[in-house]
Amino acid sequence: MRTADFRLSTQYRVAPKTLSFKAMTPDDIARTTPFLKLAGTRACDFTVGGMFMWADWFRYRMCVMNDTLFVKGLAENDLTKAAFSLPVGKMSLAESVKMLQDYCRRTSQPLILSAVPEERVEELRQLGATKIEELPAWADYIYDIDSLASFAGKKMNKKRNHINRFVAEHPDYSLEPVTETNIGEVKEFFDSLELAEGKSLMAEYDRLQVKEVLNQLSRYPFEGVALRVPGKGIVAFAFGEVTGDTLVVHIEKMDHSINGAGEIICRDFAAYMKAKYPQLRYENREDDAGDEGLRQAKQALNPTCLLKKYNVYFA
Repeated sequence: MRTADFRLSTQYRVAPKTLSFKAMTPDDIARTTPFLKLAGTRACDFTVGGMFMWADWFRYRMCVMNDTLFVKGLAENDLTKAAFSLPVGKMSLAESVKMLQDYCRRTSQPLILSAVPEERVEELRQLGATKIEELPAWADYIYDIDSLASFAGKKMNKKRNHINRFVAEHPDYSLEPVTETNIGEVKEFFDSLELAEGKSLMAEYDRLQVKEVLNQLSRYPFEGVALRVPGKGIVAFAFGEVTGDTLVVHIEKMDHSINGAGEIICRDFAAYMKAKYPQLRYENREDDAGDEGLRQAKQALNPTCLLKKYNVYFA
């Protein structure tokens, strides 16, 4: 996994008079990664994938000031409202919130911090937050990575049945890391998958972003694996990002006509990453965005907990 050194240009060490935001693009990945590592949360919103894959959807714009990253965009639960991410960097939260309050006063808009992890809410309340709003559809599903790497236990019986069927029908299947050697096959496989009829605009956006990642994979700090079946080629793939003790799975695609392909890619990717990074304890499979099908699928994997998020308002 690529990392960027935390070396910030001296031009950002003296605060200008006000925050000045620019569009966030993949060109900014190397520059923002060190800040995201300081967020101290397992939430997917503070990872490269969580931020850059969704930059266009939430219209993220960024500003680096005083060794701190500020991100302006839209509220996760209401795309008509301007909102900010929790600032991350060298400045204290009190200082960075005050800077956002000054910016909002100058631009005549309310200060809303969106997708704030539960563990930071009380600190914001102490800083004068006037309203706390939970975002149930945007809570991240957190799993014990060892559980996903084995699918052990009674609650996983149905999932293991799918796995057993897959192994019986495809005993010579293999799992391989995604590299320059096979990325072309991964792209071809993904292009062959059809988006189910009636899917949401968000699902269409996700499809476009996966294509964008596959076309610029070297720019993202992702690691991926592909599931190969002799005679069929690649039938599933997954990509994730390691942050501390957590693997955040940003992409997981499979041929749904092949029974068990989804369970196998989920299990074997968790096992592959755990073997490579022994410090991993959890897997974040992100939120369900209010999609009932996604909710059922994520709940069926027996999450350890839901990482709640909130909108936090300042008068």
